[in-house]
Amino acid sequence: MNSKIKDDSVDFLFRAVLSLKTVEECYNFFEDLCTVPEIKAMSQRLLVAHMLSTKCVYSDIVAHTGASTATISRVNRSLNYGCDGYAMVFSRLDAGDAAADQEKKGSEE
Repeated sequence: MNSKIKDDSVDFLFRAVLSLKTVEECYNFFEDLCTVPEIKAMSQRLLVAHMLSTKCVYSDIVAHTGASTATISRVNRSLNYGCDGYAMVFSRLDAGDAAADQEKKGSEE
């Protein structure tokens, strides 16, 4: 756990995020909480992390996301030396996608 951010107000924020149930609820909450540039920056970093984790090269990431090489380097450092949060989320998203694909196949048969 990263002790630099751990406090009661951050716990409250994370509990609030965990209470959200739909993408639409996330849009509503994050639009109230953050500025549009803040949301765009977070989503860009997540996309950069995903592209790095799938072995995309910097030039392709810059072209696709518009992220600076400094942002890509920072995200790459988090991927390599961080708390494995990105890996955990990507693993869960991949598992959810696989389950949805399986469900879709079952309904088509």
